[in-house]
Amino acid sequence: MKNKITELFNIKYPIIQGGMVWNSGWELASAVSESGGLGLIGAGSMKPDLLKEHIQKTKRFTSKPFGVNVPIFSSYADEQIECINQEGVKIVFTSAGSPNKYTALLKSHGIAVVHVVSSVQFALKAQNAGVDAIVAEGFEAGGHNGREETTTLCLIPAVKQVIDVPLIAAGGIATGAAMHAVMALGADGVQLGSRFAASTEASSHENYKKLIVLAKEGATQLRLKQLAPVRLLKGDFFDAVVKLEESGASIDKLQELLGKGRAKKGMFEGDLKEGELEIGQVASLINDVLPVKKIMANLLQEYYASIQEVSLEKYKF
Repeated sequence: MKNKITELFNIKYPIIQGGMVWNSGWELASAVSESGGLGLIGAGSMKPDLLKEHIQKTKRFTSKPFGVNVPIFSSYADEQIECINQEGVKIVFTSAGSPNKYTALLKSHGIAVVHVVSSVQFALKAQNAGVDAIVAEGFEAGGHNGREETTTLCLIPAVKQVIDVPLIAAGGIATGAAMHAVMALGADGVQLGSRFAASTEASSHENYKKLIVLAKEGATQLRLKQLAPVRLLKGDFFDAVVKLEESGASIDKLQELLGKGRAKKGMFEGDLKEGELEIGQVASLINDVLPVKKIMANLLQEYYASIQEVSLEKYKF
């Protein structure tokens, strides 16, 4: 399977694992890369020394390309970029901030840069900043999200119309059929978060993984729009957020509720009552925790089956 994305990253399949905070450590990243996709270390929660450790471990467990996801708003971002340069990482995905901040610096070190966007406006800004590819992430996605609330089905063709660089679709993709659908809409590859969060190799807690599997339709909702929109699993912490928001609480009160370490407490430590639990809408389609190798095999089998199915005579009008 060769296309713009496989050639850009020198990978076998145009499947990228999202760099999710508290989920995407060296074990997940190396397993995805070993399986022919592109694994990403989620650096959002990592101090530079810890990021360095994860990069070095990933190198030990795979000789194939991998990257690092850096949320630009992180207080560690400058040091993380320096660490990435020192360790010789060749692929960086940036998100949650202006692509102008690091793109030129990274490219001067021979690094391929990809930026995550949620709208046509930001896709154009990313292209103008000189990125090598763009991830367009729809409203269905877990974690931090766009204020526009544009779904993947609408976002991908809209972005495709205005950019020249390769396009990666994200948000609501957990099956090979969904991969086929977004590529039919113009994407050159896909980025999956939630499906890989429910993997054996994800660094998140087993309690959180089990909750993903149990999630049904309507189990998530976008909240905290006054701060930064984030899709959360419903539960005790979610209820506390809703109660504050509906009471007209100030931004300061919401920040006080969030405090420090809520996401770590929920996703990494497995506290399902007090912790922040982020996942995409597509969790309702995830019924098991699987090894990465099996997830990748399923995706590819479903993708080719979907292509075969839609080419049958019954679909001709």
